[in-house]
Amino acid sequence: MKRGVVPFAYRFDRTGPVPAALEQFRDDDATVHRLAGRLILLRSMGKTTFGHLEDRSAKIQVYFKIDNVGAEAYEVVKLLDLGDVIGVEGPLFRTKTGEVTVRVQGFSLLTKSLRPLPLGKEDADGVRHGELADPELRARQRYADLAVHPDVRDVFRLRARAVGYIRTFLDARGYLEVETPVLQPVYGGASARPFVTHYEALDSDVYLRIADELYLKRCLVGGLEKVYEIGHDFRNEGMDRFHNPEFTMAEWYEAYADYDVMLQLTEAMLSGMVQELFGATTLKRHGATLDFKRPFARQDYYALVRETAGLDLTRATEAELRAALKRKDVAESDTFAGAKLVDEVFRSYVEPTLIQPTFVLDYPVALSPLAKLKRGDATRVERWELFVQRRELANAFSELNDPDEQRRRFEQQARLRAAGDTEAQQLDEDFIRALEYGMPPTGGVGLGVDRLLMILADQPHIRDVILFPMLRPE
Repeated sequence: MKRGVVPFAYRFDRTGPVPAALEQFRDDDATVHRLAGRLILLRSMGKTTFGHLEDRSAKIQVYFKIDNVGAEAYEVVKLLDLGDVIGVEGPLFRTKTGEVTVRVQGFSLLTKSLRPLPLGKEDADGVRHGELADPELRARQRYADLAVHPDVRDVFRLRARAVGYIRTFLDARGYLEVETPVLQPVYGGASARPFVTHYEALDSDVYLRIADELYLKRCLVGGLEKVYEIGHDFRNEGMDRFHNPEFTMAEWYEAYADYDVMLQLTEAMLSGMVQELFGATTLKRHGATLDFKRPFARQDYYALVRETAGLDLTRATEAELRAALKRKDVAESDTFAGAKLVDEVFRSYVEPTLIQPTFVLDYPVALSPLAKLKRGDATRVERWELFVQRRELANAFSELNDPDEQRRRFEQQARLRAAGDTEAQQLDEDFIRALEYGMPPTGGVGLGVDRLLMILADQPHIRDVILFPMLRPE
């Protein structure tokens, strides 16, 4: 300020981004460019200073010389720090080493960096020191992580492209994007513990939604035959590599369809997405080569348990299921009962074997209170889950549309809640009333966007694909 320089500017009109300037460059071209970005390198050599200016997608060398900018302005150059945001003006030229560079004729300080960015320094062996490396700190200070790691910015550009592909894919097939309530008087659509808040105006507790499902089905009752939503859901659960309490789901529902129609649609979406984003249907991820070429593998739920755990679920007793869990050293296996036991056996024995994209079909009825019974087998439901690299990515049903059967399933869930299962679903009278008006035969899918991005971006932790994940307070 003492030199008459405003450290926080209002505006800078650019002629374009750095990549465009580099693409347009021709030797002996006198075109003057106005570029802006953050200084990520500075080297002063008396009356000349070299630096690197980085904008959203590329960097370019800048060259300050006292004869070009003037003695007074060059005194300001001496005060610049790494992390400062500046605008420069001048033609481009090629240095003796071949690097395209801005010959700065004028510049503006746009934002002064008061806290040094952890850019780090590279030694003679190419090893960087002092940069932002701790995974939790990077997630906590995502703004700094993005500023110093271009590859992290690429992860979130990829995320935007993947979400955009889902939207375009469904729009092209006649689906209507809708928005349903995040605050709900009754939560449902999944087995999970909710977040609770209080609505002062109505003096009542409400819940952050754990799934979009029940409201999207209400849309089908009302005649919106193909609907989808890409939004945030919230589950009051622990945090680990695959779980964040706030996460993104894409859910879509189609009238007059069943779970097989949804399987074909989901398979086409994911295979096409991988081809679109990467130019091939195979990806090397987390030490494995994943093949997203259609068709994906199809496996039977009961057969997989039999092959991996040696248990026939049509006959296995709870004692046999618990014994199987103890063989895997599953904590608290003695506390599980009924459907929870079956689910834990599947997680412990089957999921670790599912590397390639695989649809697991026809689940036990007790695990699926919102799905229709399998045609010809009243012990199972028409449900599939898609697994890739040992984790569920998507879940789909031939949706239950019989209101009386739905009430019975909800009442069974209520008994589980009374027995201590805090994740069992609530009885939703309004949803049953909607079904009583008549919901067409329906297929529905829920896709975990964050887990999908872990695979697409080859990231080991869910927090690496969420811009601002939940973390313990500092």
